[in-house]
Amino acid sequence: MLSNAFFLGKGGVGKTTVSASFALRLARSGKRVLIASLDPAHNLGDVLGASLADSPRKVEEGLEALEVDLGSWVDRYLADSRDELKSTYSYNLTLNLDSFFDIMKYSPGTEEYAVLWAIEHIRCDLAGDYDVVVFDTPPTALSLRFLAMPAISERWVSELTKLRERILERRQTIVRINPGSPAVAGCVDKDEDSVYGKLGSIKRRLAGLRSLFGRESFVAVVVNKDILSISEALRISGELARIDIPLSALCVNKSGLSGAPWVLDPRLAGTPSFELDFLPGGLRGRGDLASIDTTALVAAFQASDGKGTA
Repeated sequence: MLSNAFFLGKGGVGKTTVSASFALRLARSGKRVLIASLDPAHNLGDVLGASLADSPRKVEEGLEALEVDLGSWVDRYLADSRDELKSTYSYNLTLNLDSFFDIMKYSPGTEEYAVLWAIEHIRCDLAGDYDVVVFDTPPTALSLRFLAMPAISERWVSELTKLRERILERRQTIVRINPGSPAVAGCVDKDEDSVYGKLGSIKRRLAGLRSLFGRESFVAVVVNKDILSISEALRISGELARIDIPLSALCVNKSGLSGAPWVLDPRLAGTPSFELDFLPGGLRGRGDLASIDTTALVAAFQASDGKGTA
C-alpha cells in the first residue's frame, strides 16, 4: 500500500470534504493518519470540527491534522535562501540581499517552492509517525505548479552542475599552468567546492520530491457532474502525464445533486471512478463526514501499486 494520497481538483468541487472523509475512514479502520491542508484558504479544521495549526493536532484516535501556514513557509524559504547567498558570496559586500529578497517574496515561483519545502518537511520529519499522509491541495493552478517544480528545477540544477564542473576544470588547468594564479585561492576539486556540494544537495531534495509525487503517492482528482470541473480534470490529467505522475482515481463528488443527464468524458474513462453522495443537509460534524461512503476509494488506495492503478 502507498503511504501518501493527494486530492486535486477545481475550487469548490469538495476536495477538502472528500480528503477528510477518506482520512477519517482510514483512521477508523485502524490506520494512523495525518491529513495536511496545503490550501492558503483553509477550511479543513471546519470540516473536521477541530482547531488546527501548522503542526499536527489530534482530531480523534488515529487521526491528526494540520493546516500549513504558507506565509510562514515563504518567510522560511526566503530566510534560508538569504543565509545561503550571504554565506556563498560573503566577499561581495556591495550585494544588497535584503532589498532583493523583499522583492523575491512576491516573485513567481516563491510560493510554489515554499509549498514544496512544507511538503518535504511533512515527508521527512512527520510522516514516520503515521501509516498514511493525506494532502488536501490548493486549487488547480498552484497545485500543478508545485507538482511540476521538482521536474523543472532538476533540469536547471543539472545544467548549473555541468557549468560548475566546467568552471572547476578550467581552474584546475589554470593552476597547473600557473601555480601563482589567484585561482589557487578558490576550490578546484568538486568534493571540496561548496557551490557544487549545494547543487548536489538541491538535486537530491528535488529527486526525493519527484519520487514522492510520482511513485509514493495515490493521486486523485475530485470532480462534480458539470462541464467546468470535468474540463479541469482533463487538464490536470494531461499535465500530470507530462511530468510522469500517474492519475490513480477520479472522485465524482456530490452525486445526486443534479438530475440532469450526465456521462463521464470518455477521455477519463480509463481512470478508476468513484461516486460520492451529496449530503442535502450539509456537514454538521465528523458523523456526517463519516457517512460519506469512501469504502471503495479506500480499498483502491490500499490496493494501489504506485503506478496509478489498483
